[in-house]
Amino acid sequence: MKTLENANFDRFLHTRRRVYNTIFLILTGLATAIALAALALILETLVVKGVAGLDTAVFTMSQPAPDMAGGLLNAIVGSLVMCAIGMVIALFVGVLAGTWLAEYGDGTKLATVVRFLNDILISAPSILIGLFVYQLLVRPFHGFSALAGGVALALLAMPVATRATEDIMRLQPYALREAGMALGANRGHVIRSIIWRASKSGLMTGALLSFARISGETAPLLFTSLGNPFLSFKLTQPMASMPTTIFQFAMSAYDDWQRLAWAGALIIAVAVLTTNIIGRALTRGSIHK
Repeated sequence: MKTLENANFDRFLHTRRRVYNTIFLILTGLATAIALAALALILETLVVKGVAGLDTAVFTMSQPAPDMAGGLLNAIVGSLVMCAIGMVIALFVGVLAGTWLAEYGDGTKLATVVRFLNDILISAPSILIGLFVYQLLVRPFHGFSALAGGVALALLAMPVATRATEDIMRLQPYALREAGMALGANRGHVIRSIIWRASKSGLMTGALLSFARISGETAPLLFTSLGNPFLSFKLTQPMASMPTTIFQFAMSAYDDWQRLAWAGALIIAVAVLTTNIIGRALTRGSIHK
C-alpha cells in the first residue's frame, strides 16, 4: 500500500514539474517573441526611412540650410575624427591598464580598487562623462572643441578596452610566460613579444567593442564638441558629429532635415552592427585557436 502511495506521489511530482516547466517555457518564449517583434519593428522603420533618405549627397555635401540640398559629410568626418582621437587615447591607456591588472597587479589592493573604478566607469551615464569633460576642457578654455569631444569619448571607451585586455590576457596559458622567461627574456619583453602577440585577436576585439561603445554617443558631445554646420578639421574648434546632427535634425520641423536624420541613424546602425559582427568573429576565431 505504501509503495503504491509513494509511486502515485512520485508521479504527481513528476507531472507538476512538467507542467511548471511547460509554463516557464511558454512564458520565456513569449517574452523572446515580444523582444524580437519590437526589434524587428525598430529595424523595419530604420531601414525603410533610412534608405529613403540615402543618396550621394549624404556623403559628399555638408549640412544644409532648411529646404536646401545637402548631406552629412561634415558630421561623418567629425565623428571619424573624434572617434579616432578617443580610440587612440582609450587604447593606449586601456591596454596598458589591462596589462598591469593581468600581469602585475593580481592580488593587490590597488588592483581591486582599479577594477572597481573601471566597473563604475563602464556603467556610468555618458552625460556625466560629458559634464566632467565640460568642466575640465571646455569651461576653462572658454569654448567647445573637437579635442574635448575626443577626450569624452576616450573616457567612455577606456574601461571597455581595459576589461577586454585583462580578460584576454588572463586566458593565455602561464606556460607561455614560463617558456619566454626560461629563454632569458625579462617579464616585460615576454609580455610585449609573446603575450600581446598571442592575445592580438582579443585585443582587436576589445578595440572594436570600444569603438561600438562610443560611435553613437550623443550626450557627451553636446557638452564638449557641440556641433558645426561646416566641414572643419580644427581640433580646437567646435566640430560636427553624427549623433549630435541626428539629434538636431530629428527635433526640427523640416522634412529634409528629418530625412537626413533617418539616413544618419541608418549609417550609424550599420557601422555599429558591422563592428560587433567583426568583433564576435574575431572572438570566435581566437577561442577556436
